[in-house]
Amino acid sequence: METSAIRIERDSLGEVAVPAAAYWGAQTQRAIENYPISGLRPHWGYVTAVVWIKRCAALSHGRTGRLDPDRVQAIVAACDEVLAGRWQDQFVVDPFQSGAGTSHHMNVNEVLANLANEAKGVSRGSYHPVHPNDHVNMGQSTNDVIPTAIRLSALSSLKVLDAEMAGLCDALRAQAVTSDHIIKVGRTHLQDALPIRFGQVFTAWASAMERSIRRVKREADDLLDIPLGGSAIGTGVNVESGWTQSVIEELSRITHLDLRAGEPILGTQSQADVAAFSGALRILAIELSRIASDLRLLAMGPCTGIHEVDLPAVQPGSSIMPGKVNPSIPEMVNQVCLQVIGLDSTIAAAAGQAQLELNVMMPLIAHDLLTLLGLLANAVRSFTSRCVVGLRPNAESCAFWVERSGALATALVPRFGYARSAQIAQQALAQGVTIRQWVHQEGLLTDAEASVILDLRRLTEPGVPCYPQEKLDGLAP
Repeated sequence: METSAIRIERDSLGEVAVPAAAYWGAQTQRAIENYPISGLRPHWGYVTAVVWIKRCAALSHGRTGRLDPDRVQAIVAACDEVLAGRWQDQFVVDPFQSGAGTSHHMNVNEVLANLANEAKGVSRGSYHPVHPNDHVNMGQSTNDVIPTAIRLSALSSLKVLDAEMAGLCDALRAQAVTSDHIIKVGRTHLQDALPIRFGQVFTAWASAMERSIRRVKREADDLLDIPLGGSAIGTGVNVESGWTQSVIEELSRITHLDLRAGEPILGTQSQADVAAFSGALRILAIELSRIASDLRLLAMGPCTGIHEVDLPAVQPGSSIMPGKVNPSIPEMVNQVCLQVIGLDSTIAAAAGQAQLELNVMMPLIAHDLLTLLGLLANAVRSFTSRCVVGLRPNAESCAFWVERSGALATALVPRFGYARSAQIAQQALAQGVTIRQWVHQEGLLTDAEASVILDLRRLTEPGVPCYPQEKLDGLAP
C-alpha cells in the first residue's frame, strides 16, 4: 500500500498522521507505532468474528430503532465486503498490543466506518455519517466484544479441526480392519511383552482420538455462552433493552452456532472457559503425539530396527546418506504437539492474569488459541493423508519378532506356574531359541498342546490358554 501521502486525523490525544490510502484511522495508527513487536497480523478468523459482531450489532440496533436505517445499511454493507475476503491488508495491529484488545477492536471499527462512509462518497477519516465509536461500536465495549470474538473464532476453527479429526479416525479404523490378521509383539517398558493384533492397536488409537475430540467438544459447549451486551464491566451500561437477545439470535444465524446469553459480568472477568477448552486441546495433542511417536518406533530401521511398519516415503531423509528415508510426517506432528502444549501453557497463565472486572491478556489468549487450533488442524490433515492412509504393517517382521518374545512364557503359567515359567523363559533366552522351540526340544509340551497354549491369535483375546480345555474346570475363578 502506498504510504507516502498522509492525512491528518484527530483522536482524544491529538493529531495523528495516517497513510492516506489506509482505511484504518488514528487509533489504529497509534497502535502500529506503539507495538512493532512480532511482525504478526491478527488471525483472519479473529477479524471475521469481530466483523460478525459488528454486522449483527448494527442490524439489532436497527430493530430496536436506536440506529437509523441508512447507517445500518452502510455498516452491514461494509461488513459484507470484509466478510467476502476483501481488505485483509487493513487489519494490521500486532497481536502483542494494548491490554484487552482495544487496538484491534478499534482497527475493525475504523475500517468499517471508513468503508461505509466512502461508499456514500465521503472521504476517509471524516467519520460522517458513520462514526467508528458512536455507530459501529454502538452499545458495545472492547470488554464484551473481544471475549465474544474469542469464543466465536475458536468455535468456528473447531469445526475445521473436528472435520480433520473425523478423517483421521476413519483412516485409523480402516487400517484396523485391513491389518487385524497381523499379530505383532506388544511392548511394555520398551521391552518384549505379549502378542497384540495390529487391528487392536489401530482401534485403540482411533478410540483415543475420538475420545480426545469429544472431550474438546464438551469443553467447547461453555464457549457458546457469550458475554455480548455486558458492555464495559458486564453491567450493560448503554445497552438498550432487547438488544442483547436480538444480537445473539442474529449471531447464531450468521455463525450457525447455538449461542446463548452468558453471565456478562463473569464473561468480562474470566477466561476460564477458554482455558478449559485449550486444556482439552492440549490433551488431544498429547495423545496425537503419543501415536506419532509410536509410529516412529514401529518404523525404526528398517534393516537394524524392529521395522514393524512401513511409512510412506514423503521426502529424502538425508543430505549426505543416499537412500535414507525418515518418518518425516510423525516428526512434524510431534513438533506441532509440543508447540500446542506450550501455547496452552501460555493461555492458562494468561487466563490467570485477570484482575477485578477484566482480563487484559485477551489479545494473547486470542492469538495463541487460534494459532493452536490452526496448527492442530493442519498437522492432523497432513498426518492422515500423508502418513496414516498409506502406511503398511510389515507382516514378515511382525511374525519374526512376536515368536521371539520371552513374554510368551506367560501362556505357560496356568500349566507350570509362575516360577517354572520364568525359568523356561530364562533358559530359552540363554539358548537363543524361542519359547515354542524350547518347550518342544525339552519335551515339556506335545505339539498339540503347544499349538493350543502358544496360539498367538488366542493370546490376543481374553481367556486362559490351557490344554486340554477340561483343565480349566479346576482353575480358581
